[in-house]
Amino acid sequence: MKPLPDQTDLVLLRQDALRIFQAGIAAADPYQAVKHCLAPKLFDDYSKIHLIAFGKAACAMAQAAQEIIPAGKLADRGIAVTNYENVSSVDNVDVIGAAHPLPDAAGLKAAQLIAERVQNAQQNELVLVLVSGGGSALIPYPAGRISLQEKIAATDLLLASGAAINQVNCVRKHLSQLKGGGLARMAAPASLHALILSDVLGDDLSAIASGPTVADGTTYADAIEVLKANGVWDQVPSNVRQHLEQGDLSHIAETPKPGDAIFNNTGHTLVGSNTISVNAMLQAAQKLGYKTELYSDHLCGEAREEAEKLATHAKALTVNQPIALLAGGETTVTLKGAGRGGRNQEMALAFAIAAEQQGLTGNWAFLSGGTDGRDGPTDAAGGIVDRDTIKRMTQAGVNPTGLLENNDSYTALKASGDLVNTGATGTNVADLQILLIQPAP
Repeated sequence: MKPLPDQTDLVLLRQDALRIFQAGIAAADPYQAVKHCLAPKLFDDYSKIHLIAFGKAACAMAQAAQEIIPAGKLADRGIAVTNYENVSSVDNVDVIGAAHPLPDAAGLKAAQLIAERVQNAQQNELVLVLVSGGGSALIPYPAGRISLQEKIAATDLLLASGAAINQVNCVRKHLSQLKGGGLARMAAPASLHALILSDVLGDDLSAIASGPTVADGTTYADAIEVLKANGVWDQVPSNVRQHLEQGDLSHIAETPKPGDAIFNNTGHTLVGSNTISVNAMLQAAQKLGYKTELYSDHLCGEAREEAEKLATHAKALTVNQPIALLAGGETTVTLKGAGRGGRNQEMALAFAIAAEQQGLTGNWAFLSGGTDGRDGPTDAAGGIVDRDTIKRMTQAGVNPTGLLENNDSYTALKASGDLVNTGATGTNVADLQILLIQPAP
């Protein structure tokens, strides 16, 4: 009878998975990303620079920018808006903490300050905008008669329905004064350049933070269709429905479209992305001695279904040397239960269950984590599971399948000691997945 894989091997496998995950996060370091693409001479043609940053990486990006902007050119103090966990002091910048993923009053006030500052920018001045993931929620500025609470309610309903992020952003753009090119419209006639750290697969600039500085190809009619297709049109507040309907009738101005003259003096630079982080993980895994396979650079779909597909793929592999299957993306979760968790924790739990059911052999560890360090409304970045996870859960007195059905992956993973806690990372380029497998003994 062959011996079971050694527990020491399992510990090392988990450590390797965490190291590879950290390599992906490091590749999206926002401070270095800005440092690499800015130089003082780039500001020679402008009399003043208005520094605006928002998103989970706002503080680090703003710190780098203000170190490079020539002395005396910064127009007043900069403004940086980030989630509460990532707040840190930045020289010459007013840092404002706000809520994420659901907006709050602090974010509304910050959005109003940004709008006021940008609208005061003059010709021959530059509005330098530093954009990172989370910006949609962090600078809410409801349009028309919509209140912040009504906008929150609409966003909450969409998120809970399992709507894709591009669908959520389509609606957000048409309920906002800043999103969908609104910020660029306010900045004219000043020049505007955005440095963008992408948390969106495919790096669609109009989707990152709901595209406040770029043209919007979606319409009020599209926003209405998104709400109807996800079954929440009748549940959103009446002011939201009325605003969208008025926009669809052309009684309210559309978001700025491609070709609009306001974009003549705007530019954009992509400084970090999920793809860059996935490539960094591939290199890290190779250095640790793993044969690497890019499983997916666009992992999306229902988290538990994608976990089952990955387990099936892993079961079919012929593993005669340590292998690392790596992915990046952003899955979704359709809430049916009342538990706690996030898409990464749900995927980790679902993978552990599927691997047990399918009889995945050998020594393996699977990690799914958010690069921002926070997965859903929890303090965890995600989860890391292994061949003994289900046994540990059972011994702790919890029912893995039952908790999965209740969308309570946090409770399950906490019971087995399988939560990944990085704390806020100060960046956000969506999610990363790592499956490490050693040959069966």
